[in-house]
Amino acid sequence: MAGPELARAVLDAALARRREYAKQPKRRKTGGGSGRRLRGYSGPGPDPRDPQLFGDMLQRLMKSRGWEKPKAEATVFGSWSKVVGPDIAAHSRPVKLEGGILTVEAESTAWATQLRMLAATLLRQIAGEVGHNVVTKLNIHGPAAPSWSRGPRRVQGRGPRDTYG
Repeated sequence: MAGPELARAVLDAALARRREYAKQPKRRKTGGGSGRRLRGYSGPGPDPRDPQLFGDMLQRLMKSRGWEKPKAEATVFGSWSKVVGPDIAAHSRPVKLEGGILTVEAESTAWATQLRMLAATLLRQIAGEVGHNVVTKLNIHGPAAPSWSRGPRRVQGRGPRDTYG
């Protein structure tokens, strides 16, 4: 076959395949469940199509994706005054949380000493607010001293030494 006869043979074969496919019973694709499609109103009682509260939807999303631990860690930083109380939060701030060790910076060395004495109480408060095993240890330090090695009036060299000599 060549030319128009070949084209006619290909067309007939395609039409025959189409007829065979049409004779097969139809299969519906279901997303699982009973196979029934929900139609119309949801009726009395809860239904997955009902409007949901945003907080509930967000909780389900975080649980399904495994984001509980990052959420708890973010709560330590975002709600520091709620977690440890307003008095302590006014004089300290969380710096970093790595491997369950929370680094807290106090505004003075006296507050750092006080927070070290309250470390067990703070760990209980944090565990009660954000969950257990999020923060396992506190690393508390005072304010960082200013660095004199850089600045506008820094002179290169060994620094002040005995000039009488």
